[in-house]
Amino acid sequence: MHKISLTCLVMAMGMTPSFSFADALSVKMQPGEKWWGLCNAFGREMPFTEKTDFKCDLRKDNYGHQSLSFLCSNKGRAIWCAEPVGVKIADGEIALESDKGEIILKEDAGRNLGEAYRYGSTTWFPPTGEEPELLYFSAPQYNTWIELTYHQNEKDILAYAKSMLDHGLPPGIFMIDDTWQHGYGEWYFDMRRFSDPKGMMDKLHGMGFKVLLWMCPFVSMDTPAYRRIAFGKNPDDVNGYPAKGGFLVESRKPGYGNVPSPAAIRWWNGASALLDFTHPNAVAWFDEQLERLMKDYGVDGFKFDAGNVGYYAGCVGLEGDAPKTFTHDDSASPTAQSALYGNFALKYKGSEYRNGFGFAGKPVIMRLHDKDHSWEALRRLIPDMLAAGFVGCPFICPDMIGGGDWIAFLPGSPFDPELFIRSAQVHALCPMMQISASPWRVLDAEHQRIFSEVVALRQRFAPRFVELAKESAKSGEPMMRNLEYCFPGLGYANIKDEFMMGDKLLVAPVMEKGAMSRKVVLPPGKWRSDDGQIYIGPATIEVAAPLTRLPYFERVEE
Repeated sequence: MHKISLTCLVMAMGMTPSFSFADALSVKMQPGEKWWGLCNAFGREMPFTEKTDFKCDLRKDNYGHQSLSFLCSNKGRAIWCAEPVGVKIADGEIALESDKGEIILKEDAGRNLGEAYRYGSTTWFPPTGEEPELLYFSAPQYNTWIELTYHQNEKDILAYAKSMLDHGLPPGIFMIDDTWQHGYGEWYFDMRRFSDPKGMMDKLHGMGFKVLLWMCPFVSMDTPAYRRIAFGKNPDDVNGYPAKGGFLVESRKPGYGNVPSPAAIRWWNGASALLDFTHPNAVAWFDEQLERLMKDYGVDGFKFDAGNVGYYAGCVGLEGDAPKTFTHDDSASPTAQSALYGNFALKYKGSEYRNGFGFAGKPVIMRLHDKDHSWEALRRLIPDMLAAGFVGCPFICPDMIGGGDWIAFLPGSPFDPELFIRSAQVHALCPMMQISASPWRVLDAEHQRIFSEVVALRQRFAPRFVELAKESAKSGEPMMRNLEYCFPGLGYANIKDEFMMGDKLLVAPVMEKGAMSRKVVLPPGKWRSDDGQIYIGPATIEVAAPLTRLPYFERVEE
């Protein structure tokens, strides 16, 4: 470890040293050392080794996932910064820089990966001890996105929910996705498609579901909501809030009449204004909208989407010029703004998040960024979920079964039923399972039967997963763990297609098209497979794995 010239470090990372940094650190890797952390978007790149050539900047982007300025190694070392960092890994060296936080290297955090992680969790991001919403673990989740996309409506939502129960699936978390609302910022049910939204909510509750509504911090710039909160001239114009403006991040460029105006941020649905969570007006207004939805309709929570660091950084649609916020100082950094959005959402327990910085140790449900319908995307699920554990987010949900790319599920698209089933098998024995594309529409009768068996398998393990979630809430440890974490120093660091749930269940899904068998690395101990056979590890075995089988192994106490 050594402190190095800030200018040299910045230049080495391909950046221009146009502003000062609070701290910088360079860490030389030890022989055979391997590291995990930073962001679960990089799961496939982990572990970082002396051969790694990698660069990221958590100050400007969270890469659509969960991030944390934390790294831990199989040699028992750990790196931490409370603030987002820029990182470059090359030539066996990890170079980090921070704008304002101290970067810490703990040389003796432990003897191995698990101990180094637990040191970091205990010391730097301890768990609150509060349990997340346990329904996420006791039953599948249901999301209307793939079936209804931008055409969410009362009739089809109720039919979708009923179809799941009619096919023997249990009720669980039910998410109504984007376009239930009149518009972005106009958080009212669109009455052209919802004749009785309260009645719909009552029916869903009567079926046993808890209902979440999709939500984002954007405001469409041609709506009454935008005109009220962007240009109100007296308290009455802004629904009684104490001062004009402050709701939306502003452009640094002159607007109409040569006065500041809200920044137009480009995102996947177009260009919109973005709420400024450093201002109490924005917080109070957004809170009012969500509280009204819960009070008037009985909404149970929200699927909080967007809020990416990149939108607040202005790296999209603003020619690299960060928008101006109410605080006008360093506390309104892009990462801080994104975190303020996430922290606002903490009030609404039982909600789901996709991205954010510094949520380690908090009882929040996280999901992976959308994946496409491909075998390569399927192979990313396990390493990305494992990586979530190393940024302190144990309650991680994979993307929707089969991926979140709705186009792949249209008639005539290259939909692959084998891929859908193998995806469901990955979901089945990981922390959470989310259904969106209706199996009863996209699969034939035989594949529907296999799918139902996969859900039944999930339900057999659900009580165990609920208990594991409770334990993780107290300990801060991942629910889903790689083999190196559980069995250190045995050469398992690069295994990315198996995982442990807790310390007694090993899962080895099939993720290659057409495969009818797979090799499984079994750690030391006595293991009972899903077909009842007993194996003694350490061993590498090959097991049959037709489409009807998800290989898993339970550790048997001697």
